[in-house]
Amino acid sequence: MHFLVIGGDAAGMSAASKVRRRRPDIQVTVLEQTLDVSYSACGMPYTIADPSRSIDELVVRRAQVFREKLGIDLRLGHTAEAIDRSGKRVTGTDAAGQPFAINYDQLLIATGASPCLPDLPGFQAEGVMVLKRLQDGRRIKEYLGSRPIKRAVILGMGYIGLEMAEALRRLDIEVSMLKPRAELLPWMDRQLAAVVQEELEANQVDLRPGCPVQKILQRSGELRVETEQTDPLMADMVLVATGIRPNSQLAEKAGLALGPAGSIAVDRAVRTSDPHIFAAGDCADAYHCVTGQKTWIPLALRANRAGWAAADGVLGSPAELPGVAGTAVFKTFDLQVAKTGLSRAEAQAAGFEVRDVVIVSSSRAHAHPGSSQIHVHMLGDAVSGRLLGAEMVGREGVAHRINAVAVAVHSGMNLADFAQTDLAYAPPFGPVWDPLLTAANQLLKRL
Repeated sequence: MHFLVIGGDAAGMSAASKVRRRRPDIQVTVLEQTLDVSYSACGMPYTIADPSRSIDELVVRRAQVFREKLGIDLRLGHTAEAIDRSGKRVTGTDAAGQPFAINYDQLLIATGASPCLPDLPGFQAEGVMVLKRLQDGRRIKEYLGSRPIKRAVILGMGYIGLEMAEALRRLDIEVSMLKPRAELLPWMDRQLAAVVQEELEANQVDLRPGCPVQKILQRSGELRVETEQTDPLMADMVLVATGIRPNSQLAEKAGLALGPAGSIAVDRAVRTSDPHIFAAGDCADAYHCVTGQKTWIPLALRANRAGWAAADGVLGSPAELPGVAGTAVFKTFDLQVAKTGLSRAEAQAAGFEVRDVVIVSSSRAHAHPGSSQIHVHMLGDAVSGRLLGAEMVGREGVAHRINAVAVAVHSGMNLADFAQTDLAYAPPFGPVWDPLLTAANQLLKRL
């Protein structure tokens, strides 16, 4: 059997490695468009913030290790351009520009996602950056180290934009953030979003929501960002962090079914509409464990887990994945921000009769030194009593607390049962009534 993988990051290499470990007799080939495989992209903002660190520290395992230790035929600089499903063949171009054709018995598409670049003038200018692949991080590090950078403009206010705002401020660079929509973190409760906004402004980040960009001009080594509503902003660097889109073009051209946001549609065993083709990682959709409906939430853990599931299918023991809750956490300066499950808007759109509550509690027990506030927004369904999700913001104790809600959401726990869970207590780590239990008890009253 020949197992062919297109894409050599989290999902692709997880699948390829598992197949080779379990069945060394199976031939495994991986085609990777770039020159990097198996790296921790999420660490790039923190590495960029430290001039003493190299982006290459984020490489988890180098290509030669996969080749020598696992016997994977890993081909870098190979771009897959077409899938012939009837002939079970992939064609494309290698690093030297020469065409290639490879037959397969089972195929995994793990092509990831790409940054969204607005179709506006000036976005190809030198100094206009994106941050998705490892080479993007290298480019930003090299750019910052090659010239004095005093002012940066970030387009977008999502996870990457907010993490990069902190990274650039750590380097003493002035930062302005712009976005077309009028609200910071529109999925978040307004009271919690206000806490995030205060943290950004306290660290001298210039926030300009509701400010669409018209074009970028390059003049005398400077970038001029022109908007619809404010005077132009001058910058030495522009980071475009306006979201990502799934790399599903190859699958679409091959006639495979697509799902939400144009992602590749897969079943719970990550098999596509073609029984011989799997898809995993940021290019593929998933089932939401609360709604049971298809969704596209590109996150690292899902990519690795889906890669394993694809390997199981190739090995003849398909495993169905229960779904995702969209659990995520990010840091902006001294603030931790986390979420899991549905937002209010998502829950309402899914047909739930939503009740929610916002509480403010403490990160440590009363009178214990160093305590700070934790804001919790929790949602439930008034009909079934089910816990639907939560959001949290605080300076400590948020990043791992959210996992308790994630487990409850995954298991379909109702709010009354969650309110009775035996959560740990010690004064340095939280009050007797954990903030999550306080939120659950207050929400029960509203249900």
